[in-house]
Amino acid sequence: MKYLHEYRQRDSIEKIAAEIARITTGPWTIMEVCGGQTHAIVRYGLQQFLPKQVELVHGPGCPVCVTPLEIIDKAIAIASRPEVIFCSFGDMLRVPGSEWDLLAVKAGGGDIRTVYSPLHALQVAERNPDREVVFFAIGFETTAPANAMTVFQARQKGLHNFSLLVSHFLVPPAIESICSAADSRVQGFLAAGHVCAIMGYEQYLPLARKYRIPIVVTGFEPLDILEGVMMCLRQLERGDSRVQNQYVRAVARRGNTTAQEMLEQVFDVAAQEWRGVGPIPASGLRLRPGFAAFDAENKFNLNTIPRVDSSGCISGQIMRGQKKPCDCPHFGRRCRPEQPLGAPMVSSEGACAAYYRYHRQVVADEH
Repeated sequence: MKYLHEYRQRDSIEKIAAEIARITTGPWTIMEVCGGQTHAIVRYGLQQFLPKQVELVHGPGCPVCVTPLEIIDKAIAIASRPEVIFCSFGDMLRVPGSEWDLLAVKAGGGDIRTVYSPLHALQVAERNPDREVVFFAIGFETTAPANAMTVFQARQKGLHNFSLLVSHFLVPPAIESICSAADSRVQGFLAAGHVCAIMGYEQYLPLARKYRIPIVVTGFEPLDILEGVMMCLRQLERGDSRVQNQYVRAVARRGNTTAQEMLEQVFDVAAQEWRGVGPIPASGLRLRPGFAAFDAENKFNLNTIPRVDSSGCISGQIMRGQKKPCDCPHFGRRCRPEQPLGAPMVSSEGACAAYYRYHRQVVADEH
């Protein structure tokens, strides 16, 4: 494919792999934060290009995977109401709640529509003035600006039948949570390039200094990821702890300031629950008081009681880099894409789904 082939050439990949082997002297554990990077690592078998003493572990970088159980239950409650048109990206429909998922609500007659952008949901609201239209606004800093712009436009247009069910996550606090954990074994990070394209990477500078850990902003193609690993390993071998930018073709130090301004107009930073991980201070976004009329939780007066996920899913341990999907006793058995126990088996960016699709034979050989 044009513009991608150069980042997938085997000879270039093997050259970087050889350099990695040359500079590596000790055992190192590096976490890629983004689920898209996890998908690429497993799809292209990038671990096999690394020395055995270098291990890549998978972080909490899949928004579908970390959306908390309580929010899924709230989405189900809203979508079940007869006056509501519930709009969502397709991968959220099969994320299990306490008892069922959104797809079951749709099968039971709920008006749930798959959309490809929040602006599409806004158009649905304009075309259906007699219905309440709710958009399931999930994601990291990458999707938040579009959701902010959409609710900003809804207010400008006076669309009082439109609202957001917000479940947004901020990446730097999650990295700090991992770094500060007593049982963390992560020694370096590959930061998500698309998040930094929006927010820049200045927020990572104090983290690298405080925890003395290298952080490399990295892209998503095989060559990007291996180059990011190489840059991280060079720091680790020298005892450095800096922020570096591998993804220079897309990321600037300060990011997209226009998008950041829109976020600040619409959202406040707040504490956020991460499914499988727990609460992380200042790691989420909530609508500002001026946009409270567009907050679906307020509009529908939801008081869902948080419930404990008893499925047996070990997603939290996987997303903290403590275990791999193949360490779960349910992987490929009770938990499969067509019948997932947890969110990481649902999303295309989930580590379990990636392992199931591309890595099952390797897992079988290892066991």
